Amino acid sequence: MSMMTSSLSYQKLSLPSLETSGRRHNHRKMAVFSATPFRSPSFSVGANQICCTVHSRLMAYRRAKNFCNYVEGVGKTSPCPKEVPVSNLSPPIRYGINASCESSSSTSANAKASLQQEESSAPTFHSNTSLKTSSAMKSPASLLQTYTSDGGRSPSLSIAVIGATGELARRKIFPALFALYYSSNLPENVAVFGYSRKSLTDEDLRSILASTLTCRIDHQQSCEDKIDAFLRRTYFVEGGYDNKEGMSKLTARMQQVEGQFEANRIFYLSVPQEALQDVASSVADRAQTQKGWNRIIIEKPFGFDLLSSDQFTHSIHSKFEEKQLYRIDHLLGRNTIENLAVLRFSNLVFMPLWNRNYIDNVQVIFSDDLATHPQSRYLDGNGIIGDVVHSHILQTIALLTMEPPISLDGEDVRNEKVKVLRSIKKLEPSDVIIGRCKSISGGNADDNLKDLAPTYFAAALYIDNARWDGVPFLIKAGRGLGKNRVEIRIHFRHVPGNLYHKNTARHNSLATNELILRDVPDEAILVRVNNKVPGLGMELDASELNLLYKDKYNVDVSDSYEQLLHDVLDGDNHLFMRSDEVSAAWNILSPVLQEMGKNNIPSELYEMGSRGPDKAIYLWAKHGVQWLDD
Repeated sequence: MSMMTSSLSYQKLSLPSLETSGRRHNHRKMAVFSATPFRSPSFSVGANQICCTVHSRLMAYRRAKNFCNYVEGVGKTSPCPKEVPVSNLSPPIRYGINASCESSSSTSANAKASLQQEESSAPTFHSNTSLKTSSAMKSPASLLQTYTSDGGRSPSLSIAVIGATGELARRKIFPALFALYYSSNLPENVAVFGYSRKSLTDEDLRSILASTLTCRIDHQQSCEDKIDAFLRRTYFVEGGYDNKEGMSKLTARMQQVEGQFEANRIFYLSVPQEALQDVASSVADRAQTQKGWNRIIIEKPFGFDLLSSDQFTHSIHSKFEEKQLYRIDHLLGRNTIENLAVLRFSNLVFMPLWNRNYIDNVQVIFSDDLATHPQSRYLDGNGIIGDVVHSHILQTIALLTMEPPISLDGEDVRNEKVKVLRSIKKLEPSDVIIGRCKSISGGNADDNLKDLAPTYFAAALYIDNARWDGVPFLIKAGRGLGKNRVEIRIHFRHVPGNLYHKNTARHNSLATNELILRDVPDEAILVRVNNKVPGLGMELDASELNLLYKDKYNVDVSDSYEQLLHDVLDGDNHLFMRSDEVSAAWNILSPVLQEMGKNNIPSELYEMGSRGPDKAIYLWAKHGVQWLDD
């Protein structure tokens, strides 16, 4: 009796051989043995080899077992092994990674036809053999088993938070990552790595984070299960900011979890400004993946002036491409900012009005009722100028005033924003008010005031282009003020030849229309219009057409960090400042910073809970704008 030895191959995996009987002639007719569809494996017999393509270790074994049973029934083969211990499998099998091998011989059309006939009469097989997986589940890489619809393994995602034990990471970054995971906006094969100088274990970090993770919507199910699943994907690595050994440990831990397959990485650099350059350099040299994309998130402020910003940009461009950099300002992740372009470019009623012919002035207001940020942020440096004005205020103005981009692609939007920023005239020191809140400095003494960075900034700026020539943009940003308010107020010009000027002469508020885009305290779009009060006579009243989001939309409002982290995952960079935008914004503020360095701009002291320096009222009047602080 002639004998033939075939082997079941899975890369380096070999199962015991199958000895065929004298019916080898029939076996050779079987070019392909097809199992059930929908990601099922396929087996082929040819040239003394059985090859397979599998999609999980469990399905691989069960299908192989079924096939062996079939061969036993047809060819009286020796039995296949009843069980394949997981410890004997190669690492790709243990981790559930798909692989494929092609048959070493081709089959003819007649052989395929013969196979179809044999399959139609083949018996149905059932296998109750279980595969032991306990050793595989102990491996962190077993968490990263996700496959695409075409049977391939989707790239894993590793997110490293550098500075993981800091306040920002604990209060904002990790909760935002969990919220994305909870809402299925992170891939299933995701792993989160905390990196810090503190000596902690994985369990220590998980214990710290467990107290900060919450589900925003109480009625949703499986919150605790989701928290547990997220924490199991969280790991800790100890290392310093410029510690090459620490970054090497981080890379090794990532590779352990990712396996040997395609992997993308995001690095969130939640570190002090003075450590940013060293951290970025260490990440570039030792922590980037070579099997996918790398994206770097940098927290504001983006430098302290034009010189320091350009130096850092030059340094980081030697390590990363611009498309890899995401300069994050959480204030730009608010829904109001996203809605600016929608309001402008999808409503015909506003498009023809959006220019100097109809708009008299624009006010951009950022007001904190309490000094909620750490005092150290305002003890030196440029304070609120770098924290709010440079990025949030100027980016808001850029989005509000830019020309329509050719598409919503991030680069197209940023091209238009940088044009606006380059068109803004440099600020004149005489058009700027600098203030410092006494309570933040810890006292009323002038010595404390000298060391305190600005907590208040008001200015009038102009855009030197055809659309906005002559329109003043009044900005006000302050901490420790009497009201918590973030809004944009767009005042339209007087109605030419107003027939009702006699009725509005005593009420200046009735003279113009106003569009208010409010973010805080309650997100809303308000349009102030004039109308007649019902009744006899001709009495006019200014009424607000009110779109209050909390009344209109019964939806969960995501945190701004969630929005921006989601954009990073998608590669959408239109809300992140490009290096030329950063430079253009600092160029606008440079004259003011230079005069501040020479102590040529007097600082106005104001009390906590007040409206800020009184000189701001006169600045508004100087540019023909009524101060509205209602």
